[in-house]
Amino acid sequence: MLKITFLGAGSTVFAKNILGDVMMTPALRESEIALFDIDPVRLQESYDMLNIINNNVNENRAKIVKYDDRKEALRGAKYVINAVQIGGYDPCTITDFEVPKKFGLRQTIGDTLGIGGIFRALRTIPVMFDFAKDIEEVCPDAWFLNYTNPMSMLTGAMLRYTGVKTVGLCHSVQVCSEHLLKGLGMETKGVTDFIAGINHMAWLLEVKDKDGNDLYPEIKKRAFARTDKHGDMVRYEIMKQFGYYVTESSEHNAEYMPYFIKSKYPELIERFNIPLDEYPRRCINQIEDWKKRSAEFTKDTSLSHERTHEYGSYIMEAMETNIPYKIGGNVMNTGLITNLPSNACVEVPCLVDSSGINPCYVGDLPEQLAALNRTNINPQLLTIEAAVTQKKEYIYHAAMLDPHTSAELTIDGIRDLCDALIEAHGDWLPKYK
Repeated sequence: MLKITFLGAGSTVFAKNILGDVMMTPALRESEIALFDIDPVRLQESYDMLNIINNNVNENRAKIVKYDDRKEALRGAKYVINAVQIGGYDPCTITDFEVPKKFGLRQTIGDTLGIGGIFRALRTIPVMFDFAKDIEEVCPDAWFLNYTNPMSMLTGAMLRYTGVKTVGLCHSVQVCSEHLLKGLGMETKGVTDFIAGINHMAWLLEVKDKDGNDLYPEIKKRAFARTDKHGDMVRYEIMKQFGYYVTESSEHNAEYMPYFIKSKYPELIERFNIPLDEYPRRCINQIEDWKKRSAEFTKDTSLSHERTHEYGSYIMEAMETNIPYKIGGNVMNTGLITNLPSNACVEVPCLVDSSGINPCYVGDLPEQLAALNRTNINPQLLTIEAAVTQKKEYIYHAAMLDPHTSAELTIDGIRDLCDALIEAHGDWLPKYK
């Protein structure tokens, strides 16, 4: 029986999306679905919820098993889905936001780059390496589908320093052009696009209508004519200045560059409609929402599911059936984007079939886009270096090279901030030399 293991299965809504999709897919629906989470309450909730869906949409054809032993959950798996959040909202996300505020550094999301993204990676990479040891022992041929942020750092660390077949997955690619066009009142049917770069900062390099006409001139005309406040203002400004639309949201990209969140220019927050502290706000709302909805998910015997646009089930289906499927995947830059570093993790079109994940050659990005990517790749690579060597100096280097952090703080301030965050994280981090 095909075995699919979900690490971080207490992410109940996300588990519903990915594993509900599995149960809606003919080639996958008779799998063993192995659930593992360190929180037994959330694990039980996901188990209960998935059994209801299995009954309602799948005639109980999947075998759903919850495990309290990670290695046993992994044993014999062909696919491993990773959706863990090490340290959770409380205490670690709170630490990632509140400590930098004391130094005058504000963030929006803090899970991909910036000082928050750096420390999220530092506490997660050691756990990922533990996963890798187990996988190499009990399911060495498994594919590791990583959904956990910071995507580029975690996926890059797995690909460079373990033997595990890994791909990083994010839904920002498949919703990018549709979101842009709908926001401008433009037709989305039959539209094709070409996207490449790095995770959360990939670029809509081409977007064409069903007849092959370039849509960028009309996109820019409409976007730059807008005068209302909306959630895409940072992305429009990036497109205005650099020529191309970026895949991930404005709140994310506001902190990937040094132009938008500046203590000396607080008026930029209002001008570009930037929601500071957005991620903690979302976490609080999600926690409260789950308290209200958990009964619906775990006790509503009529609970159903429709297949989502998440890549996970489509990847597994393509590998099992050998019917090719295209994704936007995060993979090592093995000459794929020729003006980005070879040790970077890049997000490019990939063809999936029974042979695995096959990334597509892109060539050079427009030089200004590659330059913006490189400013994000620098702290990514140094954070991985810090995690692998456990040398504190690399943490300082990563933070000093982060675009937002270095635009706001002095070198001494950055070192002091890193020291404060290391102390505040305590045992959530290894001991750094």
